[in-house]
Amino acid sequence: MEKESRKKGLKPWKEIGFGRKIWRIVWMAVVGLWLLSLFLVMLYKFVNPPLTPLMVQRFFQQVTESDRKVNFERDYVKIEDISPNLVTAVVYSEDGLFMYHHGFDVKQLKNSYRENKRGRRVRGGSTISMQTAKNAFLPHRRSYLRKALEAYYTILIEKVWGKERIMEVYLNIIEFGDGIYGCEAASQHYFGHSAKNLSRREAAQLAVTLPSPLKRNPGHSTFFFRSQTNVVMGRMGWGRVCVDPDKMRPNKKYQNQETIWDFVKWLWEEKKKEK
Repeated sequence: MEKESRKKGLKPWKEIGFGRKIWRIVWMAVVGLWLLSLFLVMLYKFVNPPLTPLMVQRFFQQVTESDRKVNFERDYVKIEDISPNLVTAVVYSEDGLFMYHHGFDVKQLKNSYRENKRGRRVRGGSTISMQTAKNAFLPHRRSYLRKALEAYYTILIEKVWGKERIMEVYLNIIEFGDGIYGCEAASQHYFGHSAKNLSRREAAQLAVTLPSPLKRNPGHSTFFFRSQTNVVMGRMGWGRVCVDPDKMRPNKKYQNQETIWDFVKWLWEEKKKEK
């Protein structure tokens, strides 16, 4: 009976060959990383990330580059303590379909693919959900593996966290300057008061900072920065964004958004046409 049970289960470590040992190690590592990813996503649904890969990455850059000072400003706040002006500004600036898509702006992804095929440089189609997944769990490196992991984490946080928690984490960990993380630290640094009291213009200024936080500075704004701020403020006039699904007013025009799997199917068909 003992021999039969050993045959059905995993063989002892000493009895397997070198190749199978490597395979077992890889398999166990993959399963371990997968379980760790699930644990972190579940944990961060209730607990704010103490550090993010970008924070660590920026710290080492500051230490090793002589022309940069070491700076770390961060102060987490709840979504109730963040001005609705900022929520509205970042949605209209970064991701207008945030409350309707399933983590991915599939229409923009399709447009980006077509334009990239023509050799044109276009907006990559990164949503607030994707940016949150990237900043919370992954280092800032360009690779297909990172993009795949970003998509994986985006699907997870959309399912587990929901829109309100995604927005809360996003506004608490996103980079607003060199060593400045989260809207509370940014509001205190640039305007001298809490994120809860951000005006419409201040909120728009912070939103305009996001695409290039190391180059754009609300305290020393350029003509381009001011013009972009005015654009965002104009969009904010369309109406306030509510990230509480129970309180928002659905717009039938934007409902029934395509999922990432629809995009994968579409991409597969496009690839077959190109052959």
